[in-house]
Amino acid sequence: MIPADALSELVSMLGERLTTGKSDLALHGRSETWHPEMPPDAVAYPDDTGEVAAIVAVCARHGIPVIGWGTGTALEGHASAPRGGLTVDFRRMDRVLEVAAEDMLVRVQPGCTREALNTELRATGLMFPVDPGANASLGGMASTRASGTTAVRYGTMHDHVRALEVVLADGRVIRTGTRAAKSSAGYDLTALFVGAEGTLGLITELTLKLHGVPEAISAAVCGFDTTEGAIDAVILAMQMGLAPARMEYVDLATVRILNAADDAGLPEMPHLLLEFHGTEEGVAADAARFGEIAADLGGHDYRWATRAEDRTRLWSMRHRAYHTILATRPGATAIVTDVCVPISALGQAIGRATAEIDASPLDGPILGHVGDGNYHAILMVDRADPAEVAEAKRLSDAMVTHALELGGTATGEHGVGLGKLHLMEAEHGRAWDVMGAVKRALDPDGLMNPGKLVRQN
Repeated sequence: MIPADALSELVSMLGERLTTGKSDLALHGRSETWHPEMPPDAVAYPDDTGEVAAIVAVCARHGIPVIGWGTGTALEGHASAPRGGLTVDFRRMDRVLEVAAEDMLVRVQPGCTREALNTELRATGLMFPVDPGANASLGGMASTRASGTTAVRYGTMHDHVRALEVVLADGRVIRTGTRAAKSSAGYDLTALFVGAEGTLGLITELTLKLHGVPEAISAAVCGFDTTEGAIDAVILAMQMGLAPARMEYVDLATVRILNAADDAGLPEMPHLLLEFHGTEEGVAADAARFGEIAADLGGHDYRWATRAEDRTRLWSMRHRAYHTILATRPGATAIVTDVCVPISALGQAIGRATAEIDASPLDGPILGHVGDGNYHAILMVDRADPAEVAEAKRLSDAMVTHALELGGTATGEHGVGLGKLHLMEAEHGRAWDVMGAVKRALDPDGLMNPGKLVRQN
């Protein structure tokens, strides 16, 4: 519980922008997936960095946990409040502060979403390409080091955050990084906070790298006789220097679901969904060359289109796939795997995961960002059935164990949160203790998003 005197301080500072209403608390305790509801004791809605710093300072004096909140789209319980405390919701801090078109940079507040940013950029000829699917807030995307469907060409949030403004656990405000394209000046503190999941401080401003809108864009779909053929096509295309902007895999189970729900019209076989960016000539050449590669590896019904409405339909269908899959079992939730392996090991990893799911009583369609070795199994469960949840966790952990054996990681983009905390030591060994030492140095009382990412004392 938040002490009465601390609550009084916060109310005097924020007025009605500090709430303890049950519905608001419940909303800020929920996860997109299987995690149980863990609400905070209060929710604050700051307007600016000064208010965030003052809020955190109050919490530091009174020993109150602080949890940052963007759009609530994270999948691993990142923003739940297992120890109660105060959730800081950044929805009011959603402005685009500055577009520096000549430098191809933009400054934004953390509550600004990626779609809102790209809408603001429409007249500039620039875009922000990182696309995790959900219309996530940029502060949350930085905090989880998000990526998504376009990472194969453009990279992840790690590659796009040039500088940050951060409120530390004691209320101090620091700036990390500069607008310069590179620096050798000391520790890379920007990289430290990108992916820290709010355990080291609250991000209150981001300077992000932008890209030019490509002259031409083409989307394509291609079915394959086998998963192995699809993955081999991915590997060969990358080796030959093709650089698709998106390169997504969907398995047979997912294809059947998309056909039924979205009238996708895809042949019943594993598929690759692709998108090419560049000049008119370059896009046409890349699409044609990939068609030749696919044909040699069992590809069928290769179709590509340049009309914006066709591309939008394809990627809207792909981005809705998680919820479309869940809809096949009403009332179900999911444990979503997120392993990433070297691309050379991707076929082996997916093949083993498919075999283990087929031998399980659970359904778990597989899809993923295969251009960079990242795949997801949507393990559907009844949250109220302990046996199903335990089986899904077993399958998920088995996939991670195999990924680590292949030189991969437990999470390619979703982050650790609560759901993957138990896997950190297996992946990092003693380096996990070093992460804990960094946490204690910046947050000695363990108040910033406690229970996540690092070893719990």
